[in-house]
Order: sequence, then C-alpha cells, then structure tokens
Amino acid sequence: MSAAPPSGERDALLQQARDLRSRQLIPEALAALARLQERHPRFSRLYQERGHCHVLRRDAPAAIEALREAVRLNPTLPACWDMLEQLYLMLGDAAQAAAAARHLAMLRQLPAEVVAANSLLADGDLSPAEEVIRGYLRKDGDNVGALRLLARIRQACDAPGEAEALLQAALERAPDYHAARFDYAVVLLQQQKHLEARRQAEHLLSHDPHNREYIKQYGAACIGLGDYEPVIDLYERLLADPGQPGAEVADLRLWRANALKVTGRPQEAVADYRASLAARPDYGVAWFSLANLKTYRFTDDEIARMRAAESRPAAQDMDRIYLCFALGKALEDRGDYASSWAYYERGNAARRGSGRYRPDVAESCALRLKEVFTAEVFAARAGWGVDDPAPIFILGLPRSGSTLIEQILASHSRVEGTQELTEIDRYVGELCGRDPDCGLPLHPKALRRLAAGDARALGERFLAETRTYRRQGRAFFIDKMPNNFWHIGLIHLMLPRSTIIDVRREPMACCFSNLKQLFGTTNQEFTYGVDDIARYCRTYLDLMRHWDEVLPGRVLRVRYEDVVEDLEGSVRRMLEHCGLPFEPACLAFHETRRSVRTPSSEQVRQPIGREGLAQWRHYAPWLAPLRDALGDAVTGYEA
Repeated sequence: MSAAPPSGERDALLQQARDLRSRQLIPEALAALARLQERHPRFSRLYQERGHCHVLRRDAPAAIEALREAVRLNPTLPACWDMLEQLYLMLGDAAQAAAAARHLAMLRQLPAEVVAANSLLADGDLSPAEEVIRGYLRKDGDNVGALRLLARIRQACDAPGEAEALLQAALERAPDYHAARFDYAVVLLQQQKHLEARRQAEHLLSHDPHNREYIKQYGAACIGLGDYEPVIDLYERLLADPGQPGAEVADLRLWRANALKVTGRPQEAVADYRASLAARPDYGVAWFSLANLKTYRFTDDEIARMRAAESRPAAQDMDRIYLCFALGKALEDRGDYASSWAYYERGNAARRGSGRYRPDVAESCALRLKEVFTAEVFAARAGWGVDDPAPIFILGLPRSGSTLIEQILASHSRVEGTQELTEIDRYVGELCGRDPDCGLPLHPKALRRLAAGDARALGERFLAETRTYRRQGRAFFIDKMPNNFWHIGLIHLMLPRSTIIDVRREPMACCFSNLKQLFGTTNQEFTYGVDDIARYCRTYLDLMRHWDEVLPGRVLRVRYEDVVEDLEGSVRRMLEHCGLPFEPACLAFHETRRSVRTPSSEQVRQPIGREGLAQWRHYAPWLAPLRDALGDAVTGYEA
C-alpha cells in the first residue's frame, strides 16, 4: 500500500453526505456518496454511510450490500458489523447474523486504539494511524498485535527496514505468532532478502503445509533466488484445487508462465499466459508478458481485444499501461510504426506520471560520487578488500546487450550466470541511505569513512550472500545488475580482483529500446520519458568517464555493435580480460540451457542477429527530441 492522496476533500465529501442524511435528504446524500466513490472507490467509510442511508430507506438488501463492501475493504468497522447483525436477523438469516456477531465480539475484545489504527490504515490514513498506535504502545509496549500493526503501517509508508525490526521484536516476544511471521517474510522479500524470506516461509509451512498464502510466499522467495524449476510444479498444484476465483487463477497461471519462460520453455509459457487471459480477459500484465517474449506474434483478434480493453474507461491504471506497451510491440511487429509509437508514448506518459524519478537527483549523485572517489582515494586504499577474482560484474544501461554478454560468458565451463543481484545496491543503501525518489545513494561521503576492515568485511559478505545463487560450483560467477555502474568505486574497494565489464550500445538504439520496454512496477523509472532517459544516459557516460580516469584499465568496455559484427573477436577479448581460455561453446551461446529472467531471455536463445542495430530508425520521425536531448552523446559515447 502507498500513502493515500490528501484526505481533506475526501472527508469533506463524506461529511456532506452525513449532513444530508441527518436532514433526511437521502437521495442527495446518496448522490454525494456516488461522487465520493468516483474519486475514492476504496474508501470504506463511504460504503458504511451508504448503508446508513439504505437503512433509512428501509432497503435491507441494498444496505447489506453496501455494508459488506465496507467490511471487505476494512474489517475493523464495528458499526458495520453491528448493523449487519441486525439486518440479517431482521431477514431471518441466523447464520450470517451469527457471523457478523462474532466479528463484532472480536473487535470489542481488542483495545479501542488498535481497532481505530487498523481502521485508519485500511483507508490509507497512515499518519493518524501511526500516531494512534504509537500512543497505545507507549502504554503497552509488549503488545505484539500492536507491534505488528505498527510494522504494517511503516511498510505502507515505504519503510520496510523499520517494519522488519518491529516484526523481529514481535516474534522475539511471540515466536508462534504466525501472522507476524508471514508479514516478516513479506517484508524480507520486499527488501530482496530472498534466502531469509524462504526460511521464514518454510517455518510457516512446517506448521501449516497446505496454507495457500504460505505456499505462494515460498514460491516468491524461490523465484527471488533464481530457483524456478520447483515453482512450476508448485503453482500447478495450487491450480489443481477446485473453486478458485478467476483473479487467483489468472495470477497463478501468469506466475507459472513467467517461470516457464525463464527456464526456456516458451511454448508452455504461451499456453499459461493464454490460460491467465481466459481467467481474466483484461489482465494487462498477461498481455504484456506475451509481447515481452519478443518472439510472440499477435493475431488480429488479439490486437482488437487489447485495443478494446485499453480503451475501457473502467480499466485499472496498470492494466492500461501494460496494454499500451503490449500494443506498441504488436503493432511494431506489423510495421505500423505510427500507431505503435502512439501506444508506446501513451504508456510511457502514464507510467512516468505514476513514478517519482527526478533526473537532477541522479546528476547530483554522480557529481558527489566523483568528489568522493578520486584517484588519490584509491591510491591510499590499495590492497583493500578480498583477494578473490570470482565475481564478474556486467553493467551499463538497461537494454544495452548485457544479457547477451552474460549468456556468452555463462556458456564457458568455468563461469556461472546468476541474475541481476541486488546485494551491492543493498550495501550502498545501508551505508549511504537512499534518495526517496530515485533510490540512489543519498550520502556517498559515508563511503569515505570505510576502514580497510570494513571493505574486506563487505567483500566477504558479498561472496557469502551470493553463494546461494551459485549452484554449479564454477570458479567464476556473474552479477548482471546494470545499475552497478553507480557503485564501481565500492566494488573496487571490496573486490579489487573482480572483473568489471561495461556493455555499451549506440545511444539512439539503446534509449529507444528503453522507451519501448516496460520494466517492473518500481524498476528503472528513468526510462519512461525522452528527456529522462537521455539525461540518464549522459550521466552514465559522464560517470563512466570518471571511473576510467581514476581507475585506468579497471573496466573493460564492450560495444554491442562490435559483438554483432565480430562475435569471435569480441568473445576472445572478453575471455582474455577475465583470465579464461577460449572455448567454442561461447560462440554457440544460444545453445546454452540456463534460466534467464531479463526481457531478452528469448532473444539470447537464438543466434546473434543484426535486427537490433537500427530498429530505432523506423521511429526516426518521432525521435528527434531524443537525439536533441542526447546531444554530443550520440557521437561521443565511444570515447
């Protein structure tokens, strides 16, 4: 949950409806509530007020419908449960009346502050919810239910680290508090702590092995660890249970399809994506996932269905965004570049509008990093870190060809491909804090305060924490997180013998490829605007020039275009830099069977092609602003 929009207008509309009801102006009150619902459809108390109105109209079924929606959104509304009990008794439904009475009795057993804070949280009123529950904890600091509630509020405020600490405290007091342990696993997963999240899920499953939510949490942790094979069967078992709602079937089919895609089973993935859409025809992420295979071609009927779903006024925002990118790809494949660009542009505008990325923050961060990491700083710290050559860092801009380079190197008998690991970024966040809008280091100067022992400890921690991703026992392993270019200074201090490869692609091609790619819901937010991606590209080039100046020869630069034009020459150069002998398997990289979880997963399972070199030229009529924003980076990127 994210913080709700300002509640002043919302609460004023609710009070207006209450005032109208108190004056017996019920139609007018209901009209005010309808307006409120248009703007705040998940506000539970509007449905409670609607229930009051229908009670005055003596329309028991309508009152029950409204009140049930209220408690679905917010189960901690005592007045709603009280009214539901009375209405069901009046209609002679003793079973439903008894169920409502049980809910009401349970709420009455809880401290009033806990009920109030829960109710505020359910409606997105995070600050007052936190104020209420903190006040209660000052009186009863050992109340584990209140600690769990405060953790949920802090998680909703985008403070997962604080939520984690609160849940740890609750579990120390009550190790068998399974609801808190489940929340703890969720928070760990949110912070990319996949191994510990899986351990918590395993603990929960040891107590309740058939709990569907625990099983899903275990599957999500496995995926985070790159362990896809087990979840394919796990999701199939969940799907075998009868009577599941369509939305859950759609999700499970989608998740199973994603695992099949990553493990190199595209035809089975397509079947599950289609099954997901059969369960929920307007499911934008399933349509997008088909497009994101890069090899799937949509039929006329499928394109018509996507257009209709995207144009529906009631379509959810993320569904519409996913559909725009899917339609952009579908129409691109048909050569209808004008219509394709219109959808890409619409999807990018909508996605950018929901993000918080600020290019000036990235530019300021790069400037501070350059001030912190000078040649003198590195000279004074020579010999720091762990003397281990195992890690190979592949970095650069997204969509630069890094997945191809990873696949080539992972085809070598001594190199293991893993995934885009988050450990380095997590360490930087712990040391420097994070900018709330961009997630970049907030105080890079903190890295200057590291001692030699700290750098060595971080290197050892990285090698220990990434061991879980290394299942083949090979001497070298790849971390393909592209954003690690921000952290080359720390990587060098931690792991001075690691290999760092900067994959670079012609800027117009690379930036266009980013503009037509929808990433995860919170990742790579700089890619959804022409000016944003151009400025980010320039910042990346500027920072890489700095690393080259202060650490000469430390980073190997690989041009995507060179790899396409001279595969063997490029492969030999990379292997030599890594200290590895040449192996022909690296030239037949597309035959290597391994999990690949990036958007290029299907492309790197095919022989290398030239198609990506000039795709952007089909869109040249609309990309002049991009070329202008890139400026001299268009020609100077190779320097």
